[in-house]
Amino acid sequence: MECLECGEKIIGRSDKKFCNDACRNAYNNKQNKDSSNLMRNVNNKLRRNYRILSEINIEGKTKIAKTKLTGLGFDFNYFTQIKVYKNGSEYKFVYDQGYKLLDDDYILIVKN
Repeated sequence: MECLECGEKIIGRSDKKFCNDACRNAYNNKQNKDSSNLMRNVNNKLRRNYRILSEINIEGKTKIAKTKLTGLGFDFNYFTQIKVYKNGSEYKFVYDQGYKLLDDDYILIVKN
């Protein structure tokens, strides 16, 4: 049997796939890395949006001016889901942090 990462002969159990932990880690890191710049960029924008909402929404529910949120680098084009509640309110979520556009150019931020 040969190591899936470096190709060296494996000594030990018959079901072993790697010669050592370093090869196992290197192989798994290659398998799990973002496959393209697009994925990496989208994930970075989602991470940034989440961090911004989390830092503002300490109490679990807060209101902020849309311009202030934009000024912090929030990108309204990137969110993970949309929830429409029974009363017709539409919230966009970045993981567990949601926001709703209000009439007066303010944003209501909630934690789900």
